[in-house]
Amino acid sequence: MRDGGRLAAAIEVLGDISDRHKPARMALKHWGEGARYAGARDRAFVSGLVLDVLRRRRSLAWRMGDDSNRATVLGAVRFLWGWDLARVQAAADEPHGPGPLSEDERARLAAEPGVADAPPPVRGDYPDFLDAALERVFGEERAAEGGALAERAPVDLRVNTLKTDTARALKALAPFDPQVSDLLPTAIRVAAPAASERAAPLEAAPEFEKGWFEVQDLGSQIAASRAGDVGGKQVLDFCAGGGGKTLALAAAMGNRGQLYAYDADARRLTDTVRRAQRAGVRNLQVRSPIHPGPLDGLEGRMDLVFVDAPCTGSGTWRRHPDAKWRLTLAQLARRMEEQDTVLAQAAAFVKPGGRLIYVTCSLFAEENEDRVAAFLAVRPDFAVVPGLGPAPGPADAFLTPEGYLRLTPHSAGTDGFFAAVLRRAN
Repeated sequence: MRDGGRLAAAIEVLGDISDRHKPARMALKHWGEGARYAGARDRAFVSGLVLDVLRRRRSLAWRMGDDSNRATVLGAVRFLWGWDLARVQAAADEPHGPGPLSEDERARLAAEPGVADAPPPVRGDYPDFLDAALERVFGEERAAEGGALAERAPVDLRVNTLKTDTARALKALAPFDPQVSDLLPTAIRVAAPAASERAAPLEAAPEFEKGWFEVQDLGSQIAASRAGDVGGKQVLDFCAGGGGKTLALAAAMGNRGQLYAYDADARRLTDTVRRAQRAGVRNLQVRSPIHPGPLDGLEGRMDLVFVDAPCTGSGTWRRHPDAKWRLTLAQLARRMEEQDTVLAQAAAFVKPGGRLIYVTCSLFAEENEDRVAAFLAVRPDFAVVPGLGPAPGPADAFLTPEGYLRLTPHSAGTDGFFAAVLRRAN
């Protein structure tokens, strides 16, 4: 495909997302199935362009004076990808391109208008109705926080200490130029590829199939590390989902003690057993809700209950940029109700003196501090445990005054995560 055809394809996919309300991944898959002529590089180009437009839709529309899919695609290749005006115009004029530029489009693309004087939602590329929620948490930094959430994300890997160590994992990943995180010694980062390039085939490395490492955002790894020394303990991952944090907890336990994985949606547990076998986990029981009373007998017995609660996922907008445009206040309210329910249910399994860790990948206080406060109001036998561990560490820089952990792309270079550790009185 030539440039013009690629631009036209991106406009088509964005139309599928906006007009038919399809998730971006599904819309790209649908386009790919119908574009048999498109090669791997074409698909990577179109995918990268669509996702970059979704990341920066507000600021691109501001620059172009037009929020149409055509305008934002043209603006993206000009302002984000660095094409000169001549290349944009040539691509538009191609037989399969999006059509000749208008006088206004040429003027906008040539002028390179900035967004310095734009309102925070434009500078931060997020919906207007979220401005108050983000201002509550970040104040004058909310546009910068939103801007960081509009960047492309790197790939983070968690070294599986049940199988190997960081030095050996680095050697295995050497072709991908890996770097060890300053925040966690078992976290490795691979830089994001150029927007139009395919992602590095990390999962094709033989050591991945051997279980040496798992793809997991650094923020998620740091949140899981709040479990601390859990070797020999009784641990319940109450919202286990696909098992990423389950495997991180298993590594922290060193196959000592007993780990239980549960999720209210049995389908989300499908890969957990396979992934655990690959990772060398030997102390895991998967408790599926397809069986009656899946957690019977665990009440009041757990040293640690880990709750990765359902949430808006606002902290993951770098990876799922279409999600911020689909979010509504009604959805936020539903997530808050679910979070209250999950916390109340999970607390029943914490033994006296045990801990409950509440985690979300959300930026909003409504899903974080407010939910913890609501829980503590009805469960005064629980109290906040501030800090990250017995000794100060690099991630302590991201503790809030209340002792909660808050990570963001702008502050920590991770996805957005919140974690609160609560202890039940003896």
